[in-house]
Amino acid sequence: MPTCSLRSVATAVPPHLAEQGVAKEIGRRAFRGRASLFERLSGVFDNAEIATRRLVAPLEWYEQPHGWAERNAMYLAASEAMYEDAARKAIAAAGLAPEQIDGVVTVSTTGIATPSLEARVGPRLGLRENVRRVPVFGLGCAGGVSGLALTARLAASDPGSNWLFVTVETCSISIRLDSDDPAAIVATALFGDGAAAAVVSTGDGGLARLRNSAEKLWPDTLGIMGWRVEDPGLGVVFDRAIPPFIEENLAPAIDGMCREMDIARQDIDRFCCHPGGAKVVAAIETALDLNQGELNLEREVLRDFGNMSAPTVLFVLDRLLSGGLPERVLMTAFGPGFTCAGLLLEAA
Repeated sequence: MPTCSLRSVATAVPPHLAEQGVAKEIGRRAFRGRASLFERLSGVFDNAEIATRRLVAPLEWYEQPHGWAERNAMYLAASEAMYEDAARKAIAAAGLAPEQIDGVVTVSTTGIATPSLEARVGPRLGLRENVRRVPVFGLGCAGGVSGLALTARLAASDPGSNWLFVTVETCSISIRLDSDDPAAIVATALFGDGAAAAVVSTGDGGLARLRNSAEKLWPDTLGIMGWRVEDPGLGVVFDRAIPPFIEENLAPAIDGMCREMDIARQDIDRFCCHPGGAKVVAAIETALDLNQGELNLEREVLRDFGNMSAPTVLFVLDRLLSGGLPERVLMTAFGPGFTCAGLLLEAA
């Protein structure tokens, strides 16, 4: 695709901090009706390599049952606040005024917003009335990479334009106390909430060049990751096969993406990956023959914030940019489908 520049990256988190040990004890109380299930799986809290997470609700909120309407009301209020925070910081860091933004891509999958989030927040941000809006639902954890890639393609199709990308997820409101699915316990141990934003413009300059993108969708994998839409709220779909699936299938998928981008895997100086969990990070390192611990920033973000779904990889990118972007970086993230999204960045 034509060259686009990444002008800025910004992140935002909600106000409530949860230390992992405290979250485990709250989970034990919250799942008291399913005590045997919780105790059988409680070790996931200790093995997740997560120290803290940020949540959209006070900790006691998660000990009570909530229906769809109440959960979605929490999603809207929290998402609007984080959206505005991340977007304001990204626009300012890009050296732009809100009225200079020509288009907005919004990625979010943890709630329903109609009108969409950018329509709700745009007037407060100062975006123009004729700003082009592209809300995207259903990408899950892959949305940070595929959403940024979509933003770059839209900017490239309109020379001279500035596009804002925002992804916001409130994974924690999906915690379900009524489920006998082990995935509900795993989600309680992993999920955090957060948002990230970026500004993309045509031409050179900025923090990095966005060079190309690619995706891989594996057939017959719908049950590996996603949401079930049920009466009390969204029910998480996490298959235990995710890490071994990644170990077996990631390398040929990345090699295929690299061929589409006319590079070799060996040309990539650093992978920037969505840290879905400690086992997922280890599986990526194994699959791509990386040195153990090479994805150190991914582990740091997981430790500090947990799995925030789509925004998480942009938290990793933010830290990578702060330390100096290597010459060639491939961002990757897995999501429902089962999908792997890739986006190639080059140092400016």
